[in-house]
Amino acid sequence: MHFKWNYEQPTSEQTREAEELSTKIGISPILAEILIKRGITTESAAKRFFRPQLNDLINPFLMKDMDVAVDRLNDAMGRKERIMVYGDYDVDGCTAVALVYKFLQQFYSNIDYYIPDRYDEGYGVSYKGIEYAKQTGVKLIIILDCGIKANEEIAHAKSLGIDFIICDHHVPDEKMPPAVAILNPKRSDDTYPFKHLCGCGVGFKFMQAFAKNNGIPFSRLLPLLDFCAVSIAADIVPVVEENRILAFHGLKQLNQNPSVGLKAIIDICGLSGRTLTMSDIVFKIGPRINASGRMENGRESVDLLVEKDFSQALKEAKHINEYNELRKDIDKQMTEEANQIISRIESQKRHSSIVLYDENWKKGIIGIVASRLTEIYFRPTIVLTREDDLATGSARSVTGFDVYSAIKSCRDILINFGGHTYAAGLTLKWKDVPEFRRRFQHYVDEHIQPEQTEATLDIDAMIDFKDITRKLHADLKKFGPFGPMNQKPLFCTTDVYDFGTSKVVGREQEHIKLELVDSKSNNVMNGIAFGQSGSARYIKSKRSFDIAYTIEDNVFKHNGVQLQIEDIRPSEE
Repeated sequence: MHFKWNYEQPTSEQTREAEELSTKIGISPILAEILIKRGITTESAAKRFFRPQLNDLINPFLMKDMDVAVDRLNDAMGRKERIMVYGDYDVDGCTAVALVYKFLQQFYSNIDYYIPDRYDEGYGVSYKGIEYAKQTGVKLIIILDCGIKANEEIAHAKSLGIDFIICDHHVPDEKMPPAVAILNPKRSDDTYPFKHLCGCGVGFKFMQAFAKNNGIPFSRLLPLLDFCAVSIAADIVPVVEENRILAFHGLKQLNQNPSVGLKAIIDICGLSGRTLTMSDIVFKIGPRINASGRMENGRESVDLLVEKDFSQALKEAKHINEYNELRKDIDKQMTEEANQIISRIESQKRHSSIVLYDENWKKGIIGIVASRLTEIYFRPTIVLTREDDLATGSARSVTGFDVYSAIKSCRDILINFGGHTYAAGLTLKWKDVPEFRRRFQHYVDEHIQPEQTEATLDIDAMIDFKDITRKLHADLKKFGPFGPMNQKPLFCTTDVYDFGTSKVVGREQEHIKLELVDSKSNNVMNGIAFGQSGSARYIKSKRSFDIAYTIEDNVFKHNGVQLQIEDIRPSEE
């Protein structure tokens, strides 16, 4: 696939500011220019960006209901009430439950955790979970990464004498559940300065407030920051401001002294001995934590994350790795089936969105398939499957389009829905799926901008190979952790040529391993272009071409650099 490249030439003012900033902080004007484009324009802001400080975390008591939540937790402990930590079955929910449970367990023993079964109970607060809480004498449930729409279920729990503290980050309805406290920065009446925490992040703020209130040193929370980094990466929330601080120090913890359960997963992934990045979490660690909830029950992931014995953790990690291998097979098959359906539909008319349904698809995999289709077709996508007379769906979106609002526009035919701008879930009657598809697609047609369904690359800077020095590469690493709103800088070099040694590689000859030169230096740059073997013939024709790429470590060459090439196009004459 070829992309549309977006690049804004810096203004003379930006160039002047970049030169000044580069002198002050000792980095290349190229990177200073990228900082300025990202809103970091002063020496002090740059220092905060490159060295995020835990002291800059926001006071947790600025979050609405935090004082009430801490008081209720203190009361529960003082009265020796049984407490249940309850969470969603995805990575964010499981890490949040593990974080809160592990922290509180150091000070209080009458505590349990619960993850609902995706297939038996569905998403969020379940009546089965409430019944289990009642039978085991639970008086307080701390619910993480879900619960913000569970009005009826929480009212039922309240009638049984069970209180709820909700820690969620999904968009609330106007009417919220009758919980004792609702911690959610997306509440319309909450003035908390940072709105983009993940569920685990809200759980961390709750524990930070509890520690502060009870004179527990902040240092006791540090070993739990690896859970925050994993959830921030896996839940794809913006890696800016408070999330950047938590992710930066969480990655440090993950690399230096990870919790026993995460260390076992790192070993199983073959990542031991490497410096772990957010990409390693997204592509290796996160999918394995997710796998048990997708295939069986997410409780197994929490069991692993709170495990204290490494040999036992390794056994559990191997088990969820088997789930992940099975998940990959089903995921591949479902994606192929979905692609076949789309090709049939596309022959009639190209829609600005995709809504697919098949009653045989596995509920735990539909979210992955929706993500894959969004990446392939650059359109908001919903994938649904059937359970009895109900349809359950997962939605994913493209940059800048609010899929949650599109789903909300059909709420009168929905039984349940929830989520945020780029990812959401929904339930409706199976018979209503065709009508939902019609109305959803109509909403998208009316509201999406043409450029939102184009394959685009946002180029940060145009450079020559002579600019790619060891220092530039070292300084680039300081821009991490990377993620939404702080993507890895993307560069472009024009008029490059094959050095004569580029070749097609891969099991199916689908990738190109490149050795390139440009016209302005003698530097020979190594590169890899995944899935772009279609460009090999042009590259070998000795004509010039342009490349868009990120700059990566060359794992086969100490201190070496490799270009990860995102797109190749013939140079304009």
